[in-house]
Amino acid sequence: MESFMISGIQQIGVGTVDFRKSWNWYIDMFGVDIRILEDDTVAERMLPYTGGQPQQRHACIAVNLQGGGGFEIWQYSKREPQPCPFTIEVGDLGVLAAKLKCRDVEAFYKEISTKWKDCSTPETLPDGTPCFYVKDLYGNWFQIVERPDVFIDEGKLTGGMIGAVVGVTNMEASIRFYSEVLGYTTIKSDTTGRFSKNYFLPSADKQCRRVILEAPQREGAFAALFGGSTIELVQALERTPRKIYEGRYWGDPGFIQICFDVTGMKALGKFCAEKGHPFTVDSCPGGEQFDMGDASGHFTYIEDPDGTLIEFVETHKVPVAKKLGWFIDMKKRDPKKSLPKFLFRMMGLVSREKVK
Repeated sequence: MESFMISGIQQIGVGTVDFRKSWNWYIDMFGVDIRILEDDTVAERMLPYTGGQPQQRHACIAVNLQGGGGFEIWQYSKREPQPCPFTIEVGDLGVLAAKLKCRDVEAFYKEISTKWKDCSTPETLPDGTPCFYVKDLYGNWFQIVERPDVFIDEGKLTGGMIGAVVGVTNMEASIRFYSEVLGYTTIKSDTTGRFSKNYFLPSADKQCRRVILEAPQREGAFAALFGGSTIELVQALERTPRKIYEGRYWGDPGFIQICFDVTGMKALGKFCAEKGHPFTVDSCPGGEQFDMGDASGHFTYIEDPDGTLIEFVETHKVPVAKKLGWFIDMKKRDPKKSLPKFLFRMMGLVSREKVK
């Protein structure tokens, strides 16, 4: 019997109006300085979400070797990006905030607040985890979440993506989806009340139901790098939420999708369809390989019950040292076996970006 495996959050997509400014900000503030791949071609296979037309774009995937998923930074090249026309509030439908790994919340708050003003004061999540919020230069919210584990210690206080805050309309339906389809089977907390004690986020003073879900330890080549993650579901109780990407395209400014690293895409497709969430995009419907610039693989999309985009990527080839012609053929490896840390250290030596 065919099987599949979800290894963790590979990346969260961030649409922007200025690719280089955004990436430099993430390097400077969050240490996301290792380029995994960069591509400046046409997105031809996302037509359901790009107005039915292929769209030229410039994108990269960058990571922080201290652990966590990456950033997929994305900008339209020949179409003017369309920011959300309204102020996004707590409970609006889609990804409200990306969760960023931090080894010491108090220390990082002291560090970043001296150079960036759009930070909330530290508080705790309903499950007791220390956190605070940062708004980037284009208005995207990041929830800085304390996690002490480190993949490769580079002396930074931050790591990469370890989850997302997602607005929903039906909490029970969303819990089923994220639990049954994506493996977030542990409920860490389930609370009702005001979202936050300090009102950094719009409508943080409004009543909402808030459920934090966690997945058990994952397996896979990149699972140790990605580490654990949580999905925080938020249902507004005192206002009617709006859909963050209503009338806009995939790739427009904001958090585009949550992407999971997987193996066994064919079996995963059958499973998702049985659960009522069939692939809405399939880059390789005939089983072929999709070229992603320096890497190759197979990507698909599904939607959560409110239309938030979930991406799956099965990596076939990944660059370690592009200039040396060193790539890894993932199809020739045991999919459950972790990649050795020295390969990631090599990526750090040859692929580290500097603020320009």
